[in-house]
Amino acid sequence: MTAAHATDYTWFEQRYPVLGEAYCLTHVQGVTADELLRRFEALPGREVTGLDAAVAAWETFDDGEDTEAEALLGEDDDRLLVAITELDGWALAVEPYGYLGSLYEVVPRLGDGTRAVSHFRSAGAVDSFHWWEHGSCRLQFEPLFADQRHGSDADAPGIPDLLTACGFDLGGGRNGQHTEAAFALAERLTDVRLDAERLEAATFRLGYAPRP
Repeated sequence: MTAAHATDYTWFEQRYPVLGEAYCLTHVQGVTADELLRRFEALPGREVTGLDAAVAAWETFDDGEDTEAEALLGEDDDRLLVAITELDGWALAVEPYGYLGSLYEVVPRLGDGTRAVSHFRSAGAVDSFHWWEHGSCRLQFEPLFADQRHGSDADAPGIPDLLTACGFDLGGGRNGQHTEAAFALAERLTDVRLDAERLEAATFRLGYAPRP
């Protein structure tokens, strides 16, 4: 397990301002990008290099100017764009302004038979963190309210210390770096370190996942 802390991820919002406003990141262990797209029930699209390009593809899709999506989707086909890459034995799904990886009806399917770790923040400051293992929720909470937790490991020995070490405030206060702390916790649970250099070198497979 790494020693990641919230202060290790203060760069993310500045480097990726669109994702800094609203995002969902989902790590799934031991599956390929294509397999994770299948678990999202997504129609596979093209590949792009770098997270900047993936965000730009989302902006084109959101503006209704994605010719690939037009060719794949019907007029009434309501879908969200997902961009997936593979890092250190994990598939990483990035959803600009998305939320599928935060839904109870979706996360178990994404992590079927393995470990899934996701964190989400909406433009309205709604947030969540999920850690699922073999179809069971081990830990779920809102990063802004890390003292209120659910799941089989919510009160397990070591969890409070782990969260505190990541930068969460468990005293009922409202730590301004709770989103960054979610990134740090995800790194500790996956051993996947994210930085701009890795994300810009990565190949992302785009997909169009149905909106529940």
